[in-house]
Formats: sequence, C-alpha cells, structure tokens
Amino acid sequence: MNFLETFAGETWLILNEAAPYVLFGFAVAALVKALVPDDLVARHLGRNSYRSVLKASILGVPLPLCSCGVIPAAAGLRRQGASKGATTAFLISTPETGADSIAVTWALLDPVMTILRPLSALITATAAGLIVNALPDEKTPAERTLPMAHSCGCGGACATPAHAETTRPPLPQRIKDGFRHAFGEMLADIGVWLLAGTVAAALISALVPAGFIENSLGGELGSLVVMLVIGVPLYICATSSTPIAASLALKGLSPGAALVFLLAGPATNTATIAVVSHILGRKAVVAYIGTIAVCSLALGWLTNRLYAALGLDIASWIHKAGTESTSVFSIVCTVLLLALIARSVIMGRKHGHNHSH
Repeated sequence: MNFLETFAGETWLILNEAAPYVLFGFAVAALVKALVPDDLVARHLGRNSYRSVLKASILGVPLPLCSCGVIPAAAGLRRQGASKGATTAFLISTPETGADSIAVTWALLDPVMTILRPLSALITATAAGLIVNALPDEKTPAERTLPMAHSCGCGGACATPAHAETTRPPLPQRIKDGFRHAFGEMLADIGVWLLAGTVAAALISALVPAGFIENSLGGELGSLVVMLVIGVPLYICATSSTPIAASLALKGLSPGAALVFLLAGPATNTATIAVVSHILGRKAVVAYIGTIAVCSLALGWLTNRLYAALGLDIASWIHKAGTESTSVFSIVCTVLLLALIARSVIMGRKHGHNHSH
C-alpha cells in the first residue's frame, strides 16, 4: 500500500507540473499548423547548400511532429525535390524538439535545459545534414514506393505530405482546423505516450533509491554512453521522454546524460532508420546515426561543464518545482488534459471502428 500511495502521488505530482505547459504547447502547435503553409518548407529546401540544411533544421524545431509522424512529411519533402541533407536535417530537428516538448521541458526540468534542448537539436540536425550533402551520390530505391506511415505507432501525429494541399482556406478556418488537429489526432497519439512517460517517471521515483544512478553508471562518460544506448532503439516522443529524464535527474543522472537521452530517444528508432535508408541511402543512415551519437555525447559533456561552471544543480530545480506544483489552476489543467486525452482516444477509436465497417 505504501508503494501504491507513493506511485499515485508521484504520478499526480508530475501531471500537475506538466499539464499547464502541455496544454500551452498544443495551443502553440495548433497555431503553427494554421499559420505555416504546408509547402513553405519544400520551397526553401531544394538546393544542395548549407542554407537549405540550416533552414530545414530551424523549421523543424517548433513543428509538433514525433519520430514516426515526421516520416511521411520528410518523404513528401524529398519527393518535391528537397536535398538529401535538408531532408536529413528535418528528420532530426523535428522529432527531437517541438513547441509542446519545449513547454514541458520548462515545466519539469529547468530554464537552461529548455534553451539547450532545441539548440542542441539544431546543431545535431545541421551537422548531419551537411555531412549527408557532402557524401557521394548514391542510388536509392524508387521514390514512388516510399512507405507513407498512415498510422504512427510511436506517439507521433501523422503528417500529410507537403504537396497534399493546393489551396489554403481562410485564416479563421485554418486556426479552427489547427486546434481540432492539435487537440484531436495529435493529442490522441502524443497524449497516450505522455501518460506512459509519466507512469514510467513515477515508477522510477517510487522504486529507484536516491543516488542509485550516479553510483551505478560508471562515472560521467559511462552515464552518457548508457543513455545513448538506451535512447537510440527506443520508441519515445520528445514530450513523453521529458518526465522520464526529470525523474532520472532526481535520482542522480547528470544534466548532460539527461540531454543525451532527450536527443537520441526521439530522433532514432527502427522505423525512422528504415525510411532514411529507403529515401536517402545506406551511407546517409550511417551518417544519420553516427552524427546523432557523436553530437549527443559531445553536447552532453559540454552541458555538464556548463552546469558546473554556472554552479547549477538540475535536481534542486526539480525539487523546487515539485513543492510549488499543485494549485487550483494546475489541478484544473490536469483534469482538462486527462479529459481531452480520453476524448481524443475515444473519438479516434470510433473513427477507426467506422472505417473498418
């Protein structure tokens, strides 16, 4: 009973901390969808230049797509003539961070990590894109056979290919559609995974003794490598990885190792790797995984140096946030978020059931 009480209490606490920011993040995601034209990215990414790579990295940062949801979007971009490097950069920066996960990082971690996370995603994506552009040209399978992931199994709201839209409806209609998409399909996918991440974080809080991680992972380099090895094959989205990283930080994980997990987890999984191979070639896959690994480890090491130089302790920020987390506003936001997730999942099941008939 004591364990169950602790577990339930931790789950409720994490939800209370995250809910206001999750709702805010989804609202921003809705506005991004409404205001950014679907063909904007494709128009700027065609050239084999560092500018197209940098543009792809920057445009991918706020977009609310996860590691499976980004696949059809990237496939559409490549079909429209985006360079291999720009497509690679988009495939990395988009799932590693987004408006929703940046908001949740502020809620559950600290302001420094809130800045470092999108900045690190931008650096990693740009480096990978430039390396892929520099590779000798490689024949890839015919693009007409590209797998288009209509159903995403790893927490990503599926995107439509960039060329799908020809005429844009008026702004009020786009905003309405953006909110319907963000708090509908997107929340149905990401919301369930956010709850799964919250439950995993609560289990870590309840089961793992304080200091266990720093005493068990073999020092700084060991913890960075372990988080990379765990993150690379994992199906996890940027938003749901955040509460897990926060719980691990409370148990002694260094900020740098937490950043490695936040970068490697969302950007890599078997589905993404398979599609990268299909649309960009095997050499691009090696560059893709290799750059994520090297950049994550290097940025994680630098993050630890930065926290040490600033005299910051990420765990103390999380403790402080925890003591101030439950208020009438946060409880209302938590109940609203749970109700919206339940509604979106039920509506999604009804929609799927109707299609099956």
